[in-house]
Amino acid sequence: MTDKTIVLVAAAALVDADGRVLICQRPKGKQLAGLWEFPGGKVEAGETPEACLIRELKEELDIDVKAACLAPFVFASHGYDSFHLLMPLYLLRRWDGVVTAREHEALAWVKPNQMSQYPMPPADLPLVAWLCDLL
Repeated sequence: MTDKTIVLVAAAALVDADGRVLICQRPKGKQLAGLWEFPGGKVEAGETPEACLIRELKEELDIDVKAACLAPFVFASHGYDSFHLLMPLYLLRRWDGVVTAREHEALAWVKPNQMSQYPMPPADLPLVAWLCDLL
């Protein structure tokens, strides 16, 4: 077994009043471009996953999030060719502001049982099953 760098990425499942979850389409020119994912990003050195999400959701979606509203839910552990991804997924039902695509090609509010119609990165797929069970 080769040693791979572990990359910690925090993600959020924003859930609206109708039980739909926000997914975001990765922009052209980025790795995995065109695939749909949960918003979030790489946790920086010395940063907590919650602080990362507060920062990333402001940058990506222009919303303000309080740490108390981020509920740890489940995580993904996935080996890519050059690194291993560890991704905690938080549930988020309350935020301030209007969700706006600032860095993604598109946004979609989707019922979990319809997410299979949107191609997603391999690490995100197991999280969908958990959301289907919950919502």
